[in-house]
Amino acid sequence: MGVDYYNILKVNRNATEDDLKKSYRRLAMKWHPDKNPNDKKEAEAKFKQISEAYEVLSDPQKRQIYDQHGEEGLKDMPPPGSGGFPFGGGSSKGFNPRNAEDIFAEFFGSTPFGFGSSGPGRSSRFSSDGGAMFGGFGGTSETEILTIDVKPGWKKGTKITFPDKGNEQPGQLPADLVFVIDEKPHDVYKRDSNDLLITKKVSLAEALGGTTVQLKTLDGRDLSVPVTEIVSPGYELVVAREGMPIAKEPWNRGDLKIKFEVRFPTNLTPEQRAGLKRTLGG
Repeated sequence: MGVDYYNILKVNRNATEDDLKKSYRRLAMKWHPDKNPNDKKEAEAKFKQISEAYEVLSDPQKRQIYDQHGEEGLKDMPPPGSGGFPFGGGSSKGFNPRNAEDIFAEFFGSTPFGFGSSGPGRSSRFSSDGGAMFGGFGGTSETEILTIDVKPGWKKGTKITFPDKGNEQPGQLPADLVFVIDEKPHDVYKRDSNDLLITKKVSLAEALGGTTVQLKTLDGRDLSVPVTEIVSPGYELVVAREGMPIAKEPWNRGDLKIKFEVRFPTNLTPEQRAGLKRTLGG
């Protein structure tokens, strides 16, 4: 009979594709060489057997030949690239990350700082499942709509993983599809962790006599912030809880920090200069 692939994967001969996948995943994790540093040689041999068994049994054509003729029957299969069977083999499951530099703008429109949104993304993957044949390589292209719910306060670098939605080949578990959140720059606000930063220009008279800063918040509210203190160099006005939502504390927010740029007059009349000297104490 030769090698018993069903016994190697610890499944019966009527095992479904899902049964094979679950058993392979469990055994591959158990016998991965990196998880067995004290007996790496035995682990490598076991891992190779498990991968070989899954490669054969997860491929309907190879499984049919194996069931009928055993391991010897597989040796008569045409080699990859000969125009016969689709290619197979490969490594254990890995990640297939995609950077989301353009995805954020495409998916989430005007919510670049993660105030919460959701949107569809089109995922295309290659599946070598024995479909159309080209020079010995077979496969089909599958398109699926995936939905990402952006939680309030998510930061740049947040990863969203769709298990088993990446490319797949015979003998391999499908890869995961990983989206990495990026932040679309805003024209007015900058983000600093959970805080928002903004710079406002004020005249010298406003810096000394007071003013009110009118803002449109990221979630569309009109905000009036009175400035009652003298705007000296380096002065920063902090508005509590008007910053970013905090992902792990949805009831809480960071702060809004307003920095100022004072516009000095370029020209003063003698009378104005004298008046300033009197007002400011010489």
